[in-house]
Amino acid sequence: MFTPQGPTFRELAVQALSSVEHGYDLLAPKFDHTPFRTPDSVLRSVARALRRIGPFQRGLDLCCGTGAGMDVLRSVCREQVTGVDISSGMLAVARERAAHPGGPPAAWVRGDARALPFGPAFDLVVSFGAFGHFLPREMPGLFAQVHSVLRPGGRFAFPIGAPARPGSRGYWALLGFDAAMRVRNAVWRPPFVMYYRDFRLDDVRRELVRAGFSVELYALPEFGRRSDGSPRCRMVVATKPGSVE
Repeated sequence: MFTPQGPTFRELAVQALSSVEHGYDLLAPKFDHTPFRTPDSVLRSVARALRRIGPFQRGLDLCCGTGAGMDVLRSVCREQVTGVDISSGMLAVARERAAHPGGPPAAWVRGDARALPFGPAFDLVVSFGAFGHFLPREMPGLFAQVHSVLRPGGRFAFPIGAPARPGSRGYWALLGFDAAMRVRNAVWRPPFVMYYRDFRLDDVRRELVRAGFSVELYALPEFGRRSDGSPRCRMVVATKPGSVE
């Protein structure tokens, strides 16, 4: 699962026994060498889909980590792109990684996605692989925060994969991981929130609508379809009512 440049088992264990913020501070220098980073194939697919409904002016990468999603924003935004993350370590790596010319100017902000330090400044918000860090009860507040930082007509876009088929190897792997995390959080503090099976499309769509968005789903054709014909991966696009000025 890991390249030779990635973290050791001991480093991962120390990270997993830390808080979410401190854990990612520790993991940041080696994060891009782990399977936790969103694959380039997903980033490219989302960028292609967004170019078909863009362009956009100002974009925000929610929980930007080491900045992989910022490359998506640079390809579809004209004016400015911003990354926000709770981990100062991840932001430090992102700033270093982005130290090259070209594209719109980038800003990096340390902040909590549940209390974003922005007004309605963006017409596109994206996020990649971060939603497992939020408990289901936090989703309404999280989506309300995104709604508040979008301009009228702005969009909130993110990929979401089809759930693993019950009984498959992937299903049992995710079930085992979530069970281990729940045991860890029951016996160790501070908690490290990361649950892969809580972010389900039907629940997500319902909460986005409750937050005031209209929701569209775009199949990402590069990833094919399951045996029942449904897409293996979709891009969710939630739009804030109003017209872009």
